Amino acid sequence: MTKICAFIPYINNLNTNSIVQMLSFSPLMEKVFILSGQKLGLNSDRVTEITIDTFKSTSSIRVIAEHASSDYVLLVTKPVEINFGSYALERFLKVAHDTQAGILYSNYYEVKNDKTQQHPTIDYQLGSIRDDFDFGPLLFINTKVLKNAVSIMKDDYSFSGLYNLRLNISRSYPIPRIPEYLYSSSEHDLRNSGEKQFDYVNPDNRSIQIEMEKAVTDHLKKINAFLNPAFKAVDLMKSSFDTEASIIIPVKNRIKTIGDAVESALKQKTNFSFNIIVIDNHSTDGTTELLKILSEKHKQLVHIIPSSEDLLIGGCWNEAVNNKACGKFSVQLDSDDIYYNENSLQTIVSKFYAEKCAMVIGSYVLTDFSLNHIPPGLIDHKEWSDDNGPNNALRINGLGAPRAFYTPLLREIVIPNVSYGEDYYLGITISREYKIGRIYEPVYFCRRWEGNTDSQIDINKLNANNIYKDRLRTFEILTRQKMNTSK
Repeated sequence: MTKICAFIPYINNLNTNSIVQMLSFSPLMEKVFILSGQKLGLNSDRVTEITIDTFKSTSSIRVIAEHASSDYVLLVTKPVEINFGSYALERFLKVAHDTQAGILYSNYYEVKNDKTQQHPTIDYQLGSIRDDFDFGPLLFINTKVLKNAVSIMKDDYSFSGLYNLRLNISRSYPIPRIPEYLYSSSEHDLRNSGEKQFDYVNPDNRSIQIEMEKAVTDHLKKINAFLNPAFKAVDLMKSSFDTEASIIIPVKNRIKTIGDAVESALKQKTNFSFNIIVIDNHSTDGTTELLKILSEKHKQLVHIIPSSEDLLIGGCWNEAVNNKACGKFSVQLDSDDIYYNENSLQTIVSKFYAEKCAMVIGSYVLTDFSLNHIPPGLIDHKEWSDDNGPNNALRINGLGAPRAFYTPLLREIVIPNVSYGEDYYLGITISREYKIGRIYEPVYFCRRWEGNTDSQIDINKLNANNIYKDRLRTFEILTRQKMNTSK
């Protein structure tokens, strides 16, 4: 009979029930290994304690591989309780056998605040190389595949061992998803999605980011998608524009914030000419009327209501950058946000000339609606580097803000007509051939409030967003592989 052994991180006595259930749930379960940083005294005939350092280190992954003697390994990757549904292990085994999967995962039920809700996962694809890909807290791994992947691990990571293992396996074996709810899991991280999304840029996690970058860089080299930056020069004087820079604000129904955004733009002090192009996407809450008043008062403000009614944020940007009023540089300002001070626009445009780059990305301070700082505060994306930023960009879900572009190049690329990921697409596309300038001091206030689309995202919307960005990464990896093959 095919056998399974489970490895679970010890929390406290709460997950003892999970251990007992695993042993009694099915005759398929051969043994449970408890992973802990200290001796617990829980050893028995079918329960073995393993002392490890950090759960996701390379050394811990090696220890797991050494102790895995069954056909499959069930690895719980978070300190949670797991409760299986009826015949869940049999289902994992059947699919694993039929698909020759290296790693298998499924949808699950999430118990949060004493409420149980469905937590669907998404399919793994070539571009799913971000380190925060959501498999859920349970991985079902072929033991032979596990041992083989561990045998080729050369680097010793303190935090990225599990991530490195997954990348290693993905190069040789499929990682399919079972779109069924096979187990339930308790959730102890009760923060909103809008808070969790900034974990990867928290300065406290810097050492983790460095390790993750090393792991993904090695992976990209092995799949022939690594780029050695050899940036094309950008001739910033080639094209003639009446206006040096345009602040672009797409907006729809933001009567509460659009006035602040426009005022912030108007206050900018520069040694060049600039205007403000607001693409008013058929607002119905009074935003249109306010913008008409402001545009009559301020000649710098270009108020455009597009003829098309199917535009999303990317489509609004296309309207702006292709308008004859658009300047040489197109500079972002979201309708919820404001610039950090009156010198922000000058700082951004000066960076273009200083580094002859095609795109500039700044840093921002995360605040509430009243501009009170909220964690993690300054978002500066210091994980970027000129020599490896274009590669590391494929590991993370965002490159920073505000973003600014050399308009002629932006017109060539054409921005996807979407309201999520259009900026990321531009970043990874431009970084393929051109230099991206970075500003690490704040030039922007990014406000989080109850009406903001990023403050709280439900799981279905979050999944749709992640599927799209993973697909963008898939396209980009295929493009880079083609580029490297043709050299």
